[in-house]
Amino acid sequence: MKIYEELVARGLIAQVTDEERIKELINNGEATFYIGFDPTADSLHVGHFMALCLMKRLQMAGNKPIALLGGGTGMIGDPSGKTEMRKMLTREDIDHNIECFKKQMSRFIDFSDKKAIMVNNADWLLELNYVDLLREVGAFFHVNNMLRAECYKQRLERDGGLSFLEFNYMIMQSYDFLELYRRYGCNLQFGGDDQWSNMLGGRELIRKKYGEKKADAMTITLLLNSEGQKMGKTVGGAVWLDPEKTSPYDFYQYWRNVGDADVLKCIRMLTFLPLEQIDEMDSWEGAKLNEAKEILAFELTKLVHGEEEAVKAKNTATAIFSSGDSTDMPSVEITADDLKDGAIDIQAILVKCGLATSRSDARRSIEGGGVSVDGEKVTDAFMSFTPDDIGDGRVIKKGKKNFKKVLFN
Repeated sequence: MKIYEELVARGLIAQVTDEERIKELINNGEATFYIGFDPTADSLHVGHFMALCLMKRLQMAGNKPIALLGGGTGMIGDPSGKTEMRKMLTREDIDHNIECFKKQMSRFIDFSDKKAIMVNNADWLLELNYVDLLREVGAFFHVNNMLRAECYKQRLERDGGLSFLEFNYMIMQSYDFLELYRRYGCNLQFGGDDQWSNMLGGRELIRKKYGEKKADAMTITLLLNSEGQKMGKTVGGAVWLDPEKTSPYDFYQYWRNVGDADVLKCIRMLTFLPLEQIDEMDSWEGAKLNEAKEILAFELTKLVHGEEEAVKAKNTATAIFSSGDSTDMPSVEITADDLKDGAIDIQAILVKCGLATSRSDARRSIEGGGVSVDGEKVTDAFMSFTPDDIGDGRVIKKGKKNFKKVLFN
């Protein structure tokens, strides 16, 4: 099976502009393609994970990835899927986040010997003269068409308005494709469903400036963002690829706990297991689905953190669930700064451990009977612990599968 057909079989492709031409480019290893990553945090998360896996698959098939880091677009913020304007980041914050992204991307993409390119759109966007940009690009964008784009309609009709700052995002992203086409011969762009309008803008910009025949610029959109956001929502916030923000064990447990309806879909989209092997899992039910979840968790933890950490996470999970042994359980340290009048209550502990998103979330879990300390169900939502109470460590459990060991430092 060729790579394009494999992407279809894995459920990755949602929309394309010229399927036969795109299929030809990808299957012949002739695509120089880009995916953009705006550095809004100091770590990539699982919403980016699918894009990185896609880039790896295409590179393995002989195509050339361009990882576009949004040092310029990140200063504005993409309004797609947002209910309000993003917090404005400083240039220093963005540069720091970009350095973090570079290290993480190198685990997935081979940048040696010019097999892939990593670029920062600040290199061209921040040097643009506004009037020159309006003359070169502005004339090709019609406001009526832009307002019909789904990424803007939502903000205009439902969320209380769209700033002029954000309104420029489509033009900036389109200009990115133009620059990548000029500089590197980039002929293909990938993105999530919410990026479709922005990507069409870039494609049309190149075609209008260079003519349809000369501009070999196609566009493909994958089901990245909608699935990535769904997979990125978990107790305690986003699931990060940085082990300092989400430990390998917590990363493993996140994927081990995906819903029954999602496990095979995730295996298809995210792992590099052969499709023939995955097809055999389609009939798995009951206990076999738990086995599929363990396979998913192990394969993805191995991809992100390496085989050694994946083995360790799997063994720790097995030990905890079979015998209650907390020796290798992920731990969270309570410090004097976390104490109030010399103690910390269970709600604050749950939030500190990432087992609840807020005190109200923690209280709901307690009142629902879903929290225990060292195996004893918590019935008092305000029970508190002094450093002496914590002693050598307490095991906090939420639900059936979420554990943390609490220590005092």
